[in-house]
Amino acid sequence: MSRVTLETLPDYARYLIAAAERAAAYNPVARKIRLPRLELTAHLGPGVLADALDHAFVETRDDQPETSSCRIFIVHPGIPGIPEPAKWGDAHFTEHGFAKRLAETGLRGHHFHDLDFWQFYDPQRRVGVQLMASADAFPPWEPGAPLRAFLHWEYAARGMRLAHAGTLGANGKGLLLAGAGGAGKSGTVAAGLLNGLDSVGDDYVLIDLANGVTACPLFATLKQDPQGFARLGLKNRLPAHGPLNWQGKHTFHIGDIAPRPVPDTLDIVALVVPHIGGGGASSIMPVSRRDAMIALAPSGIAQMPGERESGFRFFSDLTRLLPCYRLSLGTQPQEIAGTIADFLARSAS
Repeated sequence: MSRVTLETLPDYARYLIAAAERAAAYNPVARKIRLPRLELTAHLGPGVLADALDHAFVETRDDQPETSSCRIFIVHPGIPGIPEPAKWGDAHFTEHGFAKRLAETGLRGHHFHDLDFWQFYDPQRRVGVQLMASADAFPPWEPGAPLRAFLHWEYAARGMRLAHAGTLGANGKGLLLAGAGGAGKSGTVAAGLLNGLDSVGDDYVLIDLANGVTACPLFATLKQDPQGFARLGLKNRLPAHGPLNWQGKHTFHIGDIAPRPVPDTLDIVALVVPHIGGGGASSIMPVSRRDAMIALAPSGIAQMPGERESGFRFFSDLTRLLPCYRLSLGTQPQEIAGTIADFLARSAS
């Protein structure tokens, strides 16, 4: 198919999945990644993405009940049997219409026009394909959270969801930190880790509402802009840091600064919206559920393709289950961490 329309979209998805499965022998790398209740196998060639898969995840340490397996094929036309990416053939493209058409046939998917980058997933068979124009034609954010869309679709089929949020905790209890880029989430997480707190993620975490609100780790990547990197003392602590990423930020791993191994879960006791206050001392005050929902839901839904309605329902349920607060951030990392630690201690008592 050289062009794909809404009418032919499900056929194209199944065609690509089948082609990728047939060409599996030509993909020399198979990465097995153990995640919460999931073993993911990625089939791909050597390169940046294969390297990213080696260190981008927080893998589970123990066997878990109800573990399922899924397979993702990362392919491009340089692999025998893999076609050139098709073009979008309809006059207009909307993410909602695209996702709805696939969902009608039991599939999930996403398409980046500028890159001719296609992702399709069959949640019944637990198999997916990522088709790129070439081996390195992926979005710049992909190495930091690789295969994020596939994990979103797989976990969403089980009633869980990836949230664009950070976490901090102590003694198994934790906070979910929500807000748009620049709100201070990443700096707050790093400050907490450097001062004795735990975290299961800085940017994306897996949320389960089956028994209260539980957050589990998926990705190991942390990010800081150069100013925050210097303010937190990370320049001296991580002297071998690499070049800045596509956002102009330093990237490193949670294990580089965590005081202990990443916990398997945190029981979330509150939803907290950070705000860069600029004052000397941090403070935590109640905030309306509406404001907390606005901080949490839009970015989480926009960054997780498809299932818009279910996303709003999920995040609405989450904000009803948790007390919501606003965290006005001071200027000293140790003081910020102490304020959060004291809040967690009071919440657990």
